[in-house]
Amino acid sequence: MTRIFQDIAVAFQFLTRLPLTRLPYEPDALSRAAKFFPLVGLAVGVAAAGIYRLLSPHLPTAIVALLIVLFSTLATGGLFEDGIADSADAFGGGWNRQQILDIMKDSRIGTFGALAIVFSIAGRVLLLASLQPGHVTQYVISADVLCRWTALPLGTALPSAREQASQGGRIARQISRVSLVVGTLIAFGVVCYLFQMSMWKPIAVASVVTLLSGVYYKRSIGGITGDCFGATGQLTLIAVYLCGVWHK
Repeated sequence: MTRIFQDIAVAFQFLTRLPLTRLPYEPDALSRAAKFFPLVGLAVGVAAAGIYRLLSPHLPTAIVALLIVLFSTLATGGLFEDGIADSADAFGGGWNRQQILDIMKDSRIGTFGALAIVFSIAGRVLLLASLQPGHVTQYVISADVLCRWTALPLGTALPSAREQASQGGRIARQISRVSLVVGTLIAFGVVCYLFQMSMWKPIAVASVVTLLSGVYYKRSIGGITGDCFGATGQLTLIAVYLCGVWHK
């Protein structure tokens, strides 16, 4: 039980900015903790849904949506926003594998990265504001859970694109099949509880985004980086929101 709680704490330390007590460093701690990434999404999603329920009776929907996006960004320290920005700059401006990796490592933000952040934030606010009031809790929580779940199949299937040690390399092809199964059961279990018979919709959307992005990373750079994990998570979040506003 102590190891389980330690792994959960590592997952929260890595994916959030909560002021938790730092644990002693262990090389395989992050890959072990990855199965609990969906739990982090559940906590962030429940808090975001709480903000909606608390403020929606008093503020316009668009303002509440903006505050939810602001909260999620601050809670995670802009981890996913950084990933999608760096990935947009790299894949948008790089002509070959080495250029892509070099640009991705550059701490400066370029035109593609700035546009990616703008469209990501604007898209999430608009999509959240467009969700039917009765479905906001379902989609907000499910999106946060599934966007963090994407690291599990990607980290199981893809190697690190860099030879040197990196954050992404700590989980790239380091996640065991047991962790993949446990994390998937947690994530899909939450979505099933929220959606019941309609659970296949957000799960299918998240799976397609994960599969397509993973194939793209493998073909473009031969593996995955930490920024790629963040980019796929952000795209999945947006895709699940889009699933909620899509009219049949």
